[in-house]
Amino acid sequence: MTAASAPDSPGPTLSPTLRAWRRLPSGRAGSLLFSIGMCVRVPYFASILPRVTRMEPGRCEARAPHWWGVRNHLGTFHAIAACNLAEVTMGMLCEATVPSSHRWIPKSMSVDYLAKGRTSLRAVAELEAIPDFTHLRAGTDMVVPVHVYDKAGEEVVRARITTWVTPA
Repeated sequence: MTAASAPDSPGPTLSPTLRAWRRLPSGRAGSLLFSIGMCVRVPYFASILPRVTRMEPGRCEARAPHWWGVRNHLGTFHAIAACNLAEVTMGMLCEATVPSSHRWIPKSMSVDYLAKGRTSLRAVAELEAIPDFTHLRAGTDMVVPVHVYDKAGEEVVRARITTWVTPA
């Protein structure tokens, strides 16, 4: 367990978002309540009806249904809707990872569209290693890789989202 995730640690403190996630019941009901709250806080996310299914320091998973509101002219998941899912997942990873002593903001995003998204999508954001925020005194880039899969497990989108992290 890292300092960012240890509740009794004298180091960095948990973000309010991660504390809220941990207070809710595990399972579908807690996931749904959290995701509704997230969309109230960040209304644009609601356009894809995302549901966060896992959130912990260094990792987040989220899903989005394949409904008419995310479809393009081909009937597949629109590229920008898939980017929105990648950004939701990156954002919740950052909320779970970056302690309240610091802040983060997206800086850039590179995206590879690998296949047509014909089904609902599942995005996974995961850091190889959690940065040591206790020694971060100036701003730094934190690159968050996000992989987006269809129901068959085929990767349809790959994103690398660079965030700028600074002390609060």
